[in-house]
Amino acid sequence: MAKASKNIFFCQNCGYESSKWMGQCPGCREWNTFVEEPLPQKTAARAGKPQRQKDMAVPVTIREIDLKEDTRKTSRMEELDRVLGGGIVQGSLVLVGGDPGIGKSTLLLQVCRNLAGDGVEVLYISGEESLRQIKLRALRIGSFEDTLSLLCETNLENIREIIERRKPSVVVIDSIQTMFHEEISSAPGSVSQVRESTNVLMQLAKGLGVTIFIVGHVTKEGNVAGPRVLEHMVDTVLYFEGDRHASYRILRAVKNRFGSTNEIGVFEMQESGLQEVKNPSEFMLNGRPENASGSVVTCSMEGTRPILVELQALVCQSSFGIPRRTSVGTDFNRVNLLMAVLEKKAGVHLAQSDAYVNIAGGLRMTEPAIDLGIALAVVSSYRDIVIPDTVMAFGEIGLSGEVRAVSMPGQRVLEARKLGFDTVILPEVCRQAVKELSGIRLIYVGSVREAIKAISEIKK
Repeated sequence: MAKASKNIFFCQNCGYESSKWMGQCPGCREWNTFVEEPLPQKTAARAGKPQRQKDMAVPVTIREIDLKEDTRKTSRMEELDRVLGGGIVQGSLVLVGGDPGIGKSTLLLQVCRNLAGDGVEVLYISGEESLRQIKLRALRIGSFEDTLSLLCETNLENIREIIERRKPSVVVIDSIQTMFHEEISSAPGSVSQVRESTNVLMQLAKGLGVTIFIVGHVTKEGNVAGPRVLEHMVDTVLYFEGDRHASYRILRAVKNRFGSTNEIGVFEMQESGLQEVKNPSEFMLNGRPENASGSVVTCSMEGTRPILVELQALVCQSSFGIPRRTSVGTDFNRVNLLMAVLEKKAGVHLAQSDAYVNIAGGLRMTEPAIDLGIALAVVSSYRDIVIPDTVMAFGEIGLSGEVRAVSMPGQRVLEARKLGFDTVILPEVCRQAVKELSGIRLIYVGSVREAIKAISEIKK
């Protein structure tokens, strides 16, 4: 009699395997994440003889490894190249995640267009759209060269044969949840299928030196769907963020073996596709209110790029016994901490007031350098003080009310002067790091009390 197929339980969050179902995953401590799937059966190739000697890899010394100058290709999109660490690395495996309709396929199709225009052999494989649908989207973007090939296929074995036969330089898989491996009996998009498909693509990328972009769906929590081991297998993980109803998009790297994870790229969705935003600070500050209290401009560093954003605060008398606190775009607990510092160290009585803090434009920033901006916006709204539009403030606030130093203060001041600001409030301890600049006034403060006094004097 044939043996019955065995089943195994996988954690959808981290990929932990278990022979029985468990309520809580021992690996990631998440609840109700186990799903039952059939155990992959060994094929004749796997169960056969060991690999022959001539096919085995040979160890080499680090001196024998040759780094060619063309190991990186430019995508002709400066925002994407910055996030990737300077360009597309040959033989890398890049995972691109984002909400439905955010523009993942449009971005990668534009990258394929640019690469094909430079004579690079590109293969775009779609498991969700037909060739006609892809062409309709391509017509909105522009003209394409013949070095770009399109394929609609979900069978991974067929995809492997085509890649090995044609040997393109860049391959796009849209999306990994639609691919299936014949040896895995579970449905496409399951934990086993996603993990096995990514493993095959990783072997192709490393063995043939092909750069592969993988599009991944995200869950309602914002994480890439499938096992967490998927993010460990790839070289780079990019998240495409932003409100699908807004015009701008932010590309952020959460993992990058070839560069920094602090850089971001800003794009604007238009009829002809995604357009790069060269100056995101100016883009984010459009539409600022004039002569309105509770509004101040602050600066946050995203990698090597300073971005100026508008911080808004609304403080009003509470109608209930417990005042309400709400923050959008920044850490809620950090806002409560800063309000406690204002209450204790600056004499701003907020215990009976509701407070709402928002970063205009829909950005999310958690850098401590925006602390001073949050505090000044809250005080401005509470005391109905209008901070001039030409004032920018940044600095970290400690629990003792002191304004602490932040990284790269000089770049923040230069960005403020470039955008027309004439006054910057910054920490006293940054005096040595910031050189005196013409055309801009620098106000150094050592505590939050001095910062509040400074904005009152500026108003006068």
